[in-house]
Amino acid sequence: MDIRMRKLALSDEILMQVEKPARYIGNEINAVMKDKDLVKVRFAMCFPDVYEIGMSHLGIQIIYDMLNRFEDVWCERLYCPWVDLDAVLRRERIPLFALESQDPVRDFDFLGITLQYEMCYTNILQILDLSGIPLLAGDRGAEDPIVIGGGPCAYNPEPICEFFDLFYIGEGETRYRELISLYEDCRETGFDRKAFLRKAAGIPGIYVPSLYEVSYKEDGTIEAMRPLYPEAPATILKELECDLSHTYYPEKPVVPFIKVTQDRVVLEIQRGCIRGCRFCQAGQLYRPVRERDLAFLREYALKMLASTGHDEISLSSLSSSDYSKLPELIDFLIEECRRQKINISLPSLRIDAFSLDVMSKVQDVKKSSLTFAPEAGSQRLRDIINKGLSEEVILEGARLAFEGGWTRVKLYFMLGLPFETESDIRGIGELSNKIAAVFYETVPKEKRNGRVQIVASTSFFIPKPFTPFQWAPQCRREEFLEKAYFTRKTISEQLNQKSIKYNWHEADASVLEGIMARGDRKLNQVILSAYKKGCFYDAWSEHYKNDLWMQAFEECGIDPDFYTVRERGTDEIFPWDFLDCGVSKEFLLKEWQRARAGDVTPNCREQCQGCGASRFGTGICYEKRGGREA
Repeated sequence: MDIRMRKLALSDEILMQVEKPARYIGNEINAVMKDKDLVKVRFAMCFPDVYEIGMSHLGIQIIYDMLNRFEDVWCERLYCPWVDLDAVLRRERIPLFALESQDPVRDFDFLGITLQYEMCYTNILQILDLSGIPLLAGDRGAEDPIVIGGGPCAYNPEPICEFFDLFYIGEGETRYRELISLYEDCRETGFDRKAFLRKAAGIPGIYVPSLYEVSYKEDGTIEAMRPLYPEAPATILKELECDLSHTYYPEKPVVPFIKVTQDRVVLEIQRGCIRGCRFCQAGQLYRPVRERDLAFLREYALKMLASTGHDEISLSSLSSSDYSKLPELIDFLIEECRRQKINISLPSLRIDAFSLDVMSKVQDVKKSSLTFAPEAGSQRLRDIINKGLSEEVILEGARLAFEGGWTRVKLYFMLGLPFETESDIRGIGELSNKIAAVFYETVPKEKRNGRVQIVASTSFFIPKPFTPFQWAPQCRREEFLEKAYFTRKTISEQLNQKSIKYNWHEADASVLEGIMARGDRKLNQVILSAYKKGCFYDAWSEHYKNDLWMQAFEECGIDPDFYTVRERGTDEIFPWDFLDCGVSKEFLLKEWQRARAGDVTPNCREQCQGCGASRFGTGICYEKRGGREA
């Protein structure tokens, strides 16, 4: 496409009316431009949130790069218009458009939507609505794009299954080529939407909701989920990229015009996590742990820094400290980044002597805050959630940090965890107080620059599918708030309470997220009703409208408590049981029972737990230990 001939979808007059018009004009550095007349398939890749959030997401960057390497495909980007432009598009009847070509989304063959968090579900309907695509998949015709969902929330797609033609379950590097080739073949022989979807269901990792039927028991739980056609498998196994060092990764990420949430080069060093925290969905979904080769990471770090001009590079991983070649990688980056005057960001490090030494080398003289995530205030509860972190380790990490010059510590906890007691909650204030005390014991008066700052933040526990806590009850809003008030009270009773600041998350939104996380097909009507009442951007507290959501539940005759407060029976069929994430339900149930008993499970490198992920034949499951495979 000749960029000089490219016409913006929005007039200058409209762009001058809205906040941050650069969100909507495209044509950033490294954006891929193709001649639409020379490609066979056009793919709009959507992150259902505002530009600054979506542009920071690594998964979309990987898929965007991969699809655009196919000569017959042009992948463009799409984000939710902010509320100001949303109003303009509706008033002026301007169809939603993709950034690169500025063409209407409805002109595309595929609309891919990544599902990163449950609170974006009404934004999906915003995207469809503004694009002129029927909200319900059953109402779409041959001229409408195939709407495909993927990402972590696709591991329970049922609450939104009526809005999607199909879902891609697992990692995107493996099956998109096959799916797009099937689409091209079907179109050449006379496109029939239903016939294409039936054939697509035969591709591993593809779930087509319309090809399945769900029946329910009198108590509202699921009786069975049955495929309606032979092409639809009874169980769908996730897709997994086995070799992360010989696969797609963007050498030239798109560089935004405006500051975004993660405004830096992102280097994904591994996938998966060895730790096995029982509340953590990502730790189960991305098993087994697979590392990228050191040579791959060195090469791509240099290429991405050169192609973007970014002045910062960040390592991406669920637990960067567990990457086996971390010291060698850090040494390389420190030398290279010092030469190029580039900053290094090191999230998800355990706070130990090695990590603090590294951070002291890479951070500016003014040291930013350190982050600990104890998750629970007591050792008893940390054992229940299998958080491999003792109070001794936390306090020693704090001591080393204070000796190194840090004066601000952030602490992250959860309230409402399974088997939690008042004593566990009281432990949040007590642990915060102990860390503050370590500062005053460690740093002499003459070297202090005011008080230490301890920021304790609590989020509310939300049980997620494919975790040992998928059977657990969730607290009601009132219970969450009582726990937050009690936490605040116990912090105010501490000797060092003036050094401790306390923040907590919104309770209403946490309850709704819990409903959506473990919901079934009945929730499609609730989401549709809430959207029609004006709900979208629910992840943004200033736009979240809990009263409208509660009205939608009431009008649809659905009790929110059914999805939250009850403990699930061990024989209950879950809405997501037809999906196989690689970790067996038997393993998760064993971990649920171990949690009840307060037993700790060793991490994957210490001892294989037989979770089921070894079936993929890759990663940590096949590391040599003592002369034999794990």
